[in-house]
Amino acid sequence: MINKDFFAALDDLEREKRIDKATFIETLEASLVSAFKKETGEARPMTVKINEKRCEIKVYAYKTVVEEVVDADKEILLSDAREIKKSYKVGDWVLYEVAPKELSRIAIQTAKQVVIQRLNDARKARVMSEMSDREGEIANAQVIKVDGDIVYLEILSTQMTAIMSGVDKVPTEKYIPGQTLKVYVKNTRTNARGPQVIVSRSVAGLVKRLFENEAPEIKSGDIVIKGIVRDAGNRTKMAVHTDNPNIDAIGGCIGQKGARINEVVSELNGEKVDVIRWSENPLEYIARALSPAQVLSITQEDEKTARVVVDDDKLSLAIGKGGQNVRLAAKLTGWKIDVKSKSQMAEAGMEIVEE
Repeated sequence: MINKDFFAALDDLEREKRIDKATFIETLEASLVSAFKKETGEARPMTVKINEKRCEIKVYAYKTVVEEVVDADKEILLSDAREIKKSYKVGDWVLYEVAPKELSRIAIQTAKQVVIQRLNDARKARVMSEMSDREGEIANAQVIKVDGDIVYLEILSTQMTAIMSGVDKVPTEKYIPGQTLKVYVKNTRTNARGPQVIVSRSVAGLVKRLFENEAPEIKSGDIVIKGIVRDAGNRTKMAVHTDNPNIDAIGGCIGQKGARINEVVSELNGEKVDVIRWSENPLEYIARALSPAQVLSITQEDEKTARVVVDDDKLSLAIGKGGQNVRLAAKLTGWKIDVKSKSQMAEAGMEIVEE
């Protein structure tokens, strides 16, 4: 069997699918042997010789040279072997070429199916390994279908199926088949359906990675993200810090004329993102975490509990819709935060020390 196009296709397979040519050839040999045995019903050993230089594939049945034959289908006497070729010795194989015409269309189809299956298995194993290495990273994916609360996607360039469940979806986003978006790779797993990638659009890690992609100073370590919390679809708070006096940590995240943060917000479909400066002083950190509200005063009440006072017209801003702003600030800082207005303090007869 000689086919130059076949061997050229092997090179394409290795280059485009990144499947090792040697793996394919090994699989092809095994499948041809399996197909021939199934077709002929013979028990004799088979082997396949593939010569890439000559673009040649040959199928052989063989017998092992022995001094005493026990199984005539698998063995041949040394004296009989030397009648074929004088140099044969015990342990050698005597090969009998099997003509391609002896392999029927059914046998060839069987071999083809074995090859396809084994190549799919090899590809899935390779992609699974690659995706395991990408856990905690961002990947581009395309929505395949939406089934109830589950979104099925394909990780682009890998053809690996990804799953995004309800908890990993953003409540304000609508997912449509054919839509391309960035996802955060949470983990990989293998079940009865094969390898799967679990991805998310709702975790804070997605926002962190988006900023790393936009701000080289974060990726280089000059700007450090000290903390990040998120109410997916509504607001994210991110605290940043730098030890380099020549770098503005907040400016590095926002970018010139807001270019960097706008790219992140665009990918998040308009979700608000507060970038604040981290402080080792917990009260100062809390005051900044309540951004965009301005704080008049802040005092520590108990261990990890702070009382914050704001102007009356800033109370709703500090608390946020449904308590979102103060809740995220508390989660970011690790402190319980009690926000009160000036009038509430006055009614309670409490003194305000403005800072």
